[in-house]
Amino acid sequence: MNDDAAPVRRPIKSYVVRGGRLTDAQQRALDELWPRYGVPFAPQPLDLPTLFGRQAPVTLEIGFGNGDNLLTLAMSDPQRDFIGVEVHPPGVGHLLRMAGDAGITNLRVIQHDAVEVLQQQIPAESLDSVLVLFPDPWHKKRHNKRRLVSGDFAALAASRLRRGGTLQLATDWEPYAEAMLEVLNGAAVLRNRAEDLRFVPRNPGRILTRFEKRGERLGHAVHDLCFEKL
Repeated sequence: MNDDAAPVRRPIKSYVVRGGRLTDAQQRALDELWPRYGVPFAPQPLDLPTLFGRQAPVTLEIGFGNGDNLLTLAMSDPQRDFIGVEVHPPGVGHLLRMAGDAGITNLRVIQHDAVEVLQQQIPAESLDSVLVLFPDPWHKKRHNKRRLVSGDFAALAASRLRRGGTLQLATDWEPYAEAMLEVLNGAAVLRNRAEDLRFVPRNPGRILTRFEKRGERLGHAVHDLCFEKL
């Protein structure tokens, strides 16, 4: 071993891969439908028109959970293409099963770390919107550094948006909502669409997710943010 070698620093992840059990239906969907909807991670930019077989606006959702919101968006807007990024296999299997049952064609799924996908696989200025709905708030102060939305993330997401494209977010954890506002209001290439530079009404097309329902049961107010690339 070379004692002079620099230590390898692992980047801080904004998630922990849960050990949830795959149902038989989810496993079957992964086995049978991944060739249709799945996009393997590779450290090179995708050709999005080739991926979808057409030129159309593209929305990317980070951490889509069980995929209900993403599926609803894809079904309701067939003139737009959608990419979902999620690390948890049960959620991916659930979305693939629903997409297969619905027979939709304007959806693709990447099972990988979203930051690495944005950095290496999504071309610059190729997206019309990026959705970040109910990311893990990492409640404890010592874990705040693991939150997804940071200055570096804001710059990365903005670099992948076309001019006029939007970064749309939602959270039911008020301290995280305020932290997001501070970070994103400070991003030079993003403009807050709220006139008072605070929160916007519910972002269009966003359904009531299970995370939001849970937050409502706990009495948490939901905050939506929408920032436009200048």
